Amino acid sequence: MMINGRTAYSCYTLAVDCQGKEIVTVEGLSAGDQLNAAQRHMMERDGFQCGFCTPGFIVSISDLLEHNPNPTLSQVRHGLSGNTCRCGAYPRIFAATLDAAKEMKGR
Repeated sequence: MMINGRTAYSCYTLAVDCQGKEIVTVEGLSAGDQLNAAQRHMMERDGFQCGFCTPGFIVSISDLLEHNPNPTLSQVRHGLSGNTCRCGAYPRIFAATLDAAKEMKGR
């Protein structure tokens, strides 16, 4: 999730610590039925298998691209390093991130 525009681990965050702060979850990244670039490219690249890690990765990708719209692969790996995918979809997740960056750069 994002708290006041920065990613945070929801599993380590107490609800009481979020009072008065802006909270965005993966569901809040889309505009109605319009998925954001990270959501769309994760789907297109099959950046998930079991889906357990997907929300965390999508929120982290969105935050990364907000603060670094033109990341290198090394920066993507570092920026997403707090997320774990036990299925091993990392290459597709990293590719989805770079695709989303290209799309957002083209706007």
